Amino acid sequence: MKYLGLLALAALLSTSALAADKPAPAPSGTYVSDPRHSSVTWKISHLGLSNYTARFTRMKAELVWDTQNPTASKVTVDIDPLSVRTDFPFPEKENFDQEIGTRPDFLGGQPIRFVSTSVKVTGDNRGEVAGDLTFRGETHPAVLDVTFNGSMAEQPMEKVPKVGFSAVAKFKRSDWGVAPKIKSLGDEITVIVETEFAPPEKTAN
Repeated sequence: MKYLGLLALAALLSTSALAADKPAPAPSGTYVSDPRHSSVTWKISHLGLSNYTARFTRMKAELVWDTQNPTASKVTVDIDPLSVRTDFPFPEKENFDQEIGTRPDFLGGQPIRFVSTSVKVTGDNRGEVAGDLTFRGETHPAVLDVTFNGSMAEQPMEKVPKVGFSAVAKFKRSDWGVAPKIKSLGDEITVIVETEFAPPEKTAN
């Protein structure tokens, strides 16, 4: 019994030590995406053989974060379609990035914007952020499946509050008026977002 008591005490002390090491959460407030730790990539099926993948290099998001009540939080995301990067291997033959960014049957050269309308908690550190997605000049509902990765009142290296998320959204191009004229490409697009948020005055976008 004495041995079991010692084990219980050791477990309690260990748990207390871990709790003490856990960083304090970031406070409520307005944050913006840190471009050094944020990325937006997307993929689309190519003939069912692979998923063609590209990324955007210019994205800015604003988060109104409510620590006590995450469902009251709001987010707005702006993406420059002309910042699309495909890593096309023959740039001397074709400016494929410009083609993707400007063609009417692709991104159309028009700003991409997501404005949240509601936040729903679906599990531990998981949630759904519903909102309006503007793409090629049309606005329709879209949903982000979000994972809350954590927050810190003071990120140890940057010495500023940080909040981190991963998110995935899936939608059909045809819902935004892009008929699948290019038969080699699928209709569904998957967008993958990784981002850290920091106070606006601490982030250079």
